[in-house]
Amino acid sequence: MNETHIRQVADELDLQPRQVLATAALIGEGGTVPFIARYRKEVTGSLDEVAITKIRDRMVQLAELDARRDAILKSLDERKLLTDALKKSIADALTMTRLEDLYQPYRPKRRTRATIAKEAGLEPLADFLWKQDPAADVAAEARKFINAEKAIADADAALAGARDILAERVSDDAKAREQMRQLYRATAVIRGKVIAGKETAAAKFKDYFDWKEPLSAAPSHRILAMRRGEAEGFLMVRIQPDEAEAVALLSSIFVKNDTVSGQQIRLAVEDSYKRLLGPAIEVEMRLESKKRADDDAIKVFAENLKELLLAPALGQKATLAIDPGFRTGCKVTVLDAQGKLLANCVIYPDKSEFERREAAEVVRKLCAHFKIQAIAIGNGTAGRETEAFVRKLGLPAAVSVVMVNESGASIYSASEVAREEFPDHDLTVRGSVSIGRRLMDPLAELVKIDPKSIGVGQYQHDVDQTALKRSLDDTVVSAVNAVGVEVNTASKQLLAYVSGLGASLADNIVKFRDEHGAFKSRADLNKVPRLGPKAYEQAAGFLRIRAAANPLDASAVHPESYGVVEKMARDLNCAPADLIRNGELRAKIKPENYVTASVGLPTLKDILGELAKPGRDPRKEFTIFKFAEGVSELAHLKVGMKLPGIVTNVTAFGAFVDLGVHQDGLVHISQLSDNFVKNPADIVKVQDKVEVTVVEVDPSRKRIALSMKSKPDLIPSGTRPAAGGKPADRARAPFKPSPSAQNFGGLGSAFDAAFSKLKN
Repeated sequence: MNETHIRQVADELDLQPRQVLATAALIGEGGTVPFIARYRKEVTGSLDEVAITKIRDRMVQLAELDARRDAILKSLDERKLLTDALKKSIADALTMTRLEDLYQPYRPKRRTRATIAKEAGLEPLADFLWKQDPAADVAAEARKFINAEKAIADADAALAGARDILAERVSDDAKAREQMRQLYRATAVIRGKVIAGKETAAAKFKDYFDWKEPLSAAPSHRILAMRRGEAEGFLMVRIQPDEAEAVALLSSIFVKNDTVSGQQIRLAVEDSYKRLLGPAIEVEMRLESKKRADDDAIKVFAENLKELLLAPALGQKATLAIDPGFRTGCKVTVLDAQGKLLANCVIYPDKSEFERREAAEVVRKLCAHFKIQAIAIGNGTAGRETEAFVRKLGLPAAVSVVMVNESGASIYSASEVAREEFPDHDLTVRGSVSIGRRLMDPLAELVKIDPKSIGVGQYQHDVDQTALKRSLDDTVVSAVNAVGVEVNTASKQLLAYVSGLGASLADNIVKFRDEHGAFKSRADLNKVPRLGPKAYEQAAGFLRIRAAANPLDASAVHPESYGVVEKMARDLNCAPADLIRNGELRAKIKPENYVTASVGLPTLKDILGELAKPGRDPRKEFTIFKFAEGVSELAHLKVGMKLPGIVTNVTAFGAFVDLGVHQDGLVHISQLSDNFVKNPADIVKVQDKVEVTVVEVDPSRKRIALSMKSKPDLIPSGTRPAAGGKPADRARAPFKPSPSAQNFGGLGSAFDAAFSKLKN
């Protein structure tokens, strides 16, 4: 274990070195983040998953830094360039940027203007100028290097070649690079400009046709939008500080005086900035700002995904699922309480009166025969119409009718997972099953779909895909283990996310279960092929066996702590099951009496909490949500309406809300609250049920502007000004974005821009 890394990570994360050391050791031994956070609190000092993940990721980054350091030292040593001072500087480098800056002067280069000048023998002249001797005769010295054979026709040519060498020297200087980097970070402006002649084709990027703002203030969605416009060939994007300020900074480092040689250095500095250092640092800033934008976008995506995965579950109830459709009819499936497909058919409630009556009769009979407790209806095309049809059937009041977000259901239905589950059924049946299962247990069903297909991200295809996958995988793992998994009913896709398992062991568990029947205890998991002691240690606490003889097998109490619970029970002359049933018995337990070298108060308190509610589901209680009656399409919306809705996506610029009209509306960040909002996620989460006011409706572009303010500004239909015009009946001018705008106070084009950002 690298002690330097331990201290560095501890300082960066404001943790105790012992916490970082212990956590890193557990990770090195194969410990997973959920397991360490839940079952090794005494070892880590009760670090949560966020802190443990940061330690894990930073230790990986530092290992990569060490690998690069070793490669650089080896390269320099092989080329006889490694001095003791350089070796120490490289050893002391704490960041990859610093390391690369130190290596820059020694990096093997392609043939540059500087190397050509060196080949012509002009390096001594460059060294002469570098000294900036006030008494030096620069012209006389330059004439010594005139050489027709080497294409140095006169003193000016010699000086030009020497300046090429000096310009590269300036560009390679570690101090200059760092100070220039700081200047860019503090003052650089990012500019977007449309490429001439592409104005029409680039219409979706119109906000950036002539845009500029400080790079340090540019939010992630604008950086990613401009980069996409550039990648698609519509925009030109530059990141630059004030040129005069940049040259002045470099001059202050390298120019010692205003002598003739000093003037030559000044010319070399200007050339270096324009030709070498400026473009190099601009590339760095593009990458750095992209990483920052990626991190922000990935964080938003992960937070949204977590809320969606941990959405309340209806639970194990016989469910009738309907995937709505007009022309092709509604695909109906019947699922038992465990989600098993029992029956399927197609109904046509919108074709003719005869078929409508027939569809009604089919639904009534299915509900009666299979004792249906809930009906799940996809929220896609014809969803609200199908909901209205079902609600008029006179079904028992005990049958819940719920609209279900079907984003990604089509991806699942065409996937290998779906084909393996339902080899004898087509896409439409699989999609309907997915809708029903999403209502029963969103987490168990959504893990079968690539998170990027669920529709809760922002620019997910533009960000670093490796970083995105790592973050989303961490999010799914965290959610699955927080809820726990019933080992006897879980799919192998769900089991794969359990701490310590993975796809291969999950597949082995399912095969063993199919061959030998349901697991009767957690201990039976040890019989699964290739599931060794380490995997069992990591997974057991997150797996549930509801019908086990030992009630602790249905709880989050880890098998390694069963002995503690049994001792508690013996001390009270009862069985462990009695501790679960009887709160008065639990109240008599003094946890400090059971502290050992390996079990401390944090774990003991967790055990007592688990005995009070064994296997408790951390998700909120499921409640029925109902859209406004009579509002099922865009044409039904009127400015000023107050409507219930469900948040479907939270982005950096606002939140999208489903009103049940087949088109989500946007609550811009400026409309989320009467108070200033810095981060929309502070106000709303995915799946939140909210009440919104319709601010504007634009049917031609399918745009709905919403507000959660107590007194929102309303935009009556048809009163928005045309581009460049003025509103006829509004005193306020149309919104015009400014570089400093972080929380727009007006409406207008901010909504237009935001609507396009999510889906593009």
